[in-house]
Order: sequence, then C-alpha cells, then structure tokens
Amino acid sequence: MLAGFLLLLSGLSAALAAGPLTYDLKPVRIARDTYVFVGTTEHFSRANGGNILNPGFIVTEDGVVVIQTGPSRRFGEEMRAAIRKVTPQPIRIVYVSNLHPDYWLGNQAFADVPIAALPGTIAGIQAEGKAITENMYRLVGDWMRGTEPVAPTQPVYGSTVVYGSHRLRLIPLEGHTAADLAILDESTGVLFAGGVVFSDRTPTTPHADVARWLAELDALEALDIHVLVPNHGHIRTDKAAIAQTRDWLTWLDGSLRRAAAEGRDMAELLDMPIPERFAGLGMLRPEFQRSVAHLYPAIERDSLPRALQ
Repeated sequence: MLAGFLLLLSGLSAALAAGPLTYDLKPVRIARDTYVFVGTTEHFSRANGGNILNPGFIVTEDGVVVIQTGPSRRFGEEMRAAIRKVTPQPIRIVYVSNLHPDYWLGNQAFADVPIAALPGTIAGIQAEGKAITENMYRLVGDWMRGTEPVAPTQPVYGSTVVYGSHRLRLIPLEGHTAADLAILDESTGVLFAGGVVFSDRTPTTPHADVARWLAELDALEALDIHVLVPNHGHIRTDKAAIAQTRDWLTWLDGSLRRAAAEGRDMAELLDMPIPERFAGLGMLRPEFQRSVAHLYPAIERDSLPRALQ
C-alpha cells in the first residue's frame, strides 16, 4: 500500500511540475488583417490535446471574423485570449465549416456572439454532437475538461458578406462531409478551405462521399486563390494541395473499387502497398486504414450483383 501511495504521489508531483495544460497558441499573420493558429499534422492525442487544425481570424473595421473554434473549450478560450492580444476589436461572428470535432468544440468560448454554419452542419452537430464530444474526451483526456457541445445557431448559405473592407464569399460544399463551408476572402485572395483540402496530411473520410468530394475540388481550383488555408496541413501560396488531395482520393477510391471487384476481404487491404508519391503525407498508414474501414463496406456492397444484395 505504501508503494502505491508513493507512486501516486510521484505522479501528482510530475503533473504539478509539468504545469497547467496550455495550447500556447500564437497567431501567424498570413495576409493583410488575416491570422492563423497553425496546428500539427497528427491525429488527436493526449499529447497534442487535439490541436491538429488551422483555425483563423480576420480583423476588419467591423469586428473580428473567426473561422473554426478548435477541439475543446480550453482551446476556444485560449484562442479568444490570443485574438485579444492582436486587436481590441470585438468578435463579430464565428464560422464553423463542418461537424468534425476540431472545428467547433471550442464554441463555448464564443457563445456570446453569432456562430454560423451551413444547415447540414448544424443538423449534424445536433444529431451527433454529444457522441462526438464523448469520443474526444476518450481521445485527449483532461484537455476536454468543461467542454460541452454547443451547436451553431445561425444558418448560412452560399452568399457574399462584407465586414469592413473584407468581402467574404461563403461557399457551400459537400463530399468531405454532407456540408462543408469554404470561405474565400475576395479582398486578399485567402481561401479557408475547411476540410475539403488537405496539405501534406492524409485526408480523413468518416463522413466522405468521394465522388462529390472530387467535384468540389474542381470547383475550388477554379477560384482566384493567393493563399490556401487547409484545416489540416501546411498553408500554401499555390493550389498544389488541391491537386494533392485529388490525387490521393482518386487513388484511394480506385484501389478500393478494384479490390472489391476482385472479391478481396477488407482485412487484406489494411497493409496493401501505398504508392511512394504519397510518402510525405502525415498519418499516411493510419488514415488509410481508417478510410478502408469507413469506405470499403459500401464499395463492397456496390460491387455485388443485384441478386445478392
């Protein structure tokens, strides 16, 4: 018993020595009036607290526009404090791009301002928000303390809105999820692509419709973009990340469909070779294996003769 007590005391001492949990958020200026908090290209873990995204904000003469609120209440609070160090302007509005947890679980810190999203995102969070939050508690632990699901309350559609000298085009998309909001600042050429574009990070697919996703990438590529901010991965000053995301999805979908046509079992696919050109993508093998689990059952069903379905 004494040994157990000493072990517990040692653990408490180590936790105290490590200090309080903090994301240590530092905004990076990427264009006029425009800042991003750059996250890692990892998966959610207790080590990173879920900080795997690139949320941002735009300082306008009419207030601050926030894009994504992060994976926890703590993140949202630290994000808001960091914005305050950049500008005294009040928060005017928050935009959330889709229902995945790192986009909106910081909403509690912005509950006093309008939080806007596509209707499909609002419905998805209302339906799945509790389960998504509980899963994040399992994945990142203490970083989530005090976090409760808060759904956006203001539906938005495809339109153009103006805040001060910034003209923002709200672009409704689908494919990565059933509702994905991209935001193009026509004044600076900055595209906040949400989850539709990944940059040097393997795309995630829990709610994906790959055919629709590929069509949306074509639509984004036609835009006049000077800076591309993916929600996951490296910020780019070109459109290479769009091509990279398209290349991965095309290979992934084609490979799974060929495997289904050959009658291969899902377990066989988990360790299948991945082309060398994708070697630089973060979380490559784990995300590929998750995508097999997400996508292959439906592809396998589609490959069966109708008489057997």
